[in-house]
Amino acid sequence: MRVLIVVTHLLGAGHLTRAAALARAFAEAGHATTLVSGGGPVEPAGLDGVTFVQLPPVRILGTDFGTLLDEEGASVHHFRLAERRILLLETLRTLRPDILVTELFPFGRRVLAEEFMTLLKDVRSHSPRPLVLCSIRDILASPSKPGRIEETHARILEGYDAVLVHGDPRIVPLDATWPVDERIRPLIRYTGYVDENPEPLDRSESRGILVSGGSSAASLPLYRAALAAAQEITDEPWRILVGRGVGEADFLALRDQAPAHATVERARSDFRALLARAEVSVSQAGYNTVVDLLRSKVKAVLVPFETGNETEQRLRAERLKALGLAEIVPEAELSPRRLADAVRQGLARRLHPAPPIALDGARESVAIAESLVLARPALHRRIDWSPVDEALDRARDRGCRIRFWWRDDDAVAETPGLDRLLALSGRAQAGLALAAIPAGLKPSLGERLRNERRVFALVHGWSHTNHAPAGEKKAEFGRHRPLDAMEKEAEQALHAAREKLGRKVLPVFVPPWNRISPELARHLPRSGFTALSSFGERKAASPAEGLTQVNTHVDPIDWHGTRSLADRERIVAGIAAAIERRASGEADRDEPIGFLTHHLVHDEAVWAFCEALIMHLAIRQIPLLRPDEAFSATNRIAALA
Repeated sequence: MRVLIVVTHLLGAGHLTRAAALARAFAEAGHATTLVSGGGPVEPAGLDGVTFVQLPPVRILGTDFGTLLDEEGASVHHFRLAERRILLLETLRTLRPDILVTELFPFGRRVLAEEFMTLLKDVRSHSPRPLVLCSIRDILASPSKPGRIEETHARILEGYDAVLVHGDPRIVPLDATWPVDERIRPLIRYTGYVDENPEPLDRSESRGILVSGGSSAASLPLYRAALAAAQEITDEPWRILVGRGVGEADFLALRDQAPAHATVERARSDFRALLARAEVSVSQAGYNTVVDLLRSKVKAVLVPFETGNETEQRLRAERLKALGLAEIVPEAELSPRRLADAVRQGLARRLHPAPPIALDGARESVAIAESLVLARPALHRRIDWSPVDEALDRARDRGCRIRFWWRDDDAVAETPGLDRLLALSGRAQAGLALAAIPAGLKPSLGERLRNERRVFALVHGWSHTNHAPAGEKKAEFGRHRPLDAMEKEAEQALHAAREKLGRKVLPVFVPPWNRISPELARHLPRSGFTALSSFGERKAASPAEGLTQVNTHVDPIDWHGTRSLADRERIVAGIAAAIERRASGEADRDEPIGFLTHHLVHDEAVWAFCEALIMHLAIRQIPLLRPDEAFSATNRIAALA
């Protein structure tokens, strides 16, 4: 595939470093990758196989992100901005990418909004339209004006297919710094942290203090404080690595001030190896620095950058301190004595093992993008949801409240497919009922569901075994078996499910292949069940005393043909028809419309349609009911906390 990544770094080089790591990962996966940089004129190392395009550069001074400057420090003329847009569009039209990635925009880089929006407008005219992704770090600066947040979300919904969050929610979830609403939540994909250099490191010998400050001049006060602190700690060697953003005169002055046991030199390409051999690292808390620390497993003293009310680095530093991985010296309290005390604490502190943190963000980003593109042959044109939307509007006008619920069949254990299913449920804040096969249940399923607040298990027969005679439709609990044998098996199934899944089980019977003997259905309450779920419109809300029935009605899989995605227009029409039946009174309006999936057999086309449907319902502010809510409409099942 052809991949275009667009980034503009304005202060340090962190954004460019992360974008370059993504570009390398795409190229290593065999994709023709182009990296466009609009920041300072520096080409990252190691871009073999990546085409690099430098736009006329812009930068800022300090933290004034609203004023763009050129290389000479003069305000950028609108002619330069026009040059940038022309070169950007030329690159886009020449490359005709299958994937476009914009780094940070629209969550940031508002000063370059016209440039990015011109790019996105042109992309929408391409046929087929490229997959459009936004790439953001773990922590964002949330605008103070609510209108800007709404503007960002509108741009995401209008032009993007997914948001790649290069972080781990176990460290910092995106919600901690950005108000994620229910419209964009289905688009969020956590990739893990992007580590530009994932090779293993040697920590067999560790000694000394390593001071680093990134590529900008903002770390000059840190370097000066470190040299003074080195005068107090003389029994350990010090190495101060000065970034290229510090001018030559300041660099030489630092070198002249260094005591004999301290070395001052420019930043080195083997920084990661030096870091792994250090006893203590002293640095700021930028994204790439923290990734280096997590990979190197070195004790850290962090002096987060906080000038201009910046909060990103302080939050990241506090999360590492909470995990026992770092000491913090606030920028406002930085002094030689304060820094020396923190270094002594670091030297004396026992190194805490880092928790499991995802650091394979570059390769995971490629995998996510590939997965989304693979689904596009089935979704190469946008799904026309207008039949569903029009049916929902008519139902609303008739005072009919339409509700949906989601059942997925055949769960037995934690699998990658189940993880993907639960991730989708979590992103959409959608309820999910897992019809689990009791005879095959593994402990991993119970462990995986323990903290899933919106997910419950239903009893999916006993062993999903076909007992139907040859030539008849498959069934485990059909008319052909003795009633008492089926009753005992159903009761055994409920007991086994409760034993292995505990309070996560609802006493709802889901017959395999959605076929059940009417006689058994009437006797299910005697086996401890309070509800039944099959497929198709129910004939009555209570097929037996003490039993509620809530069925599923829409299945996206073409079971009798390709076993991939069924005809999309037919699926959409089926959803619209289910809505119309409730609005007209032909079907029971109290029964929510059920969406039926089978995560173990989904291909990318089915996954993509499921995500598109659930996202569309979320945009319409129609949540998928929690299973306990779906089955408690007639108060036959009490909602569980």
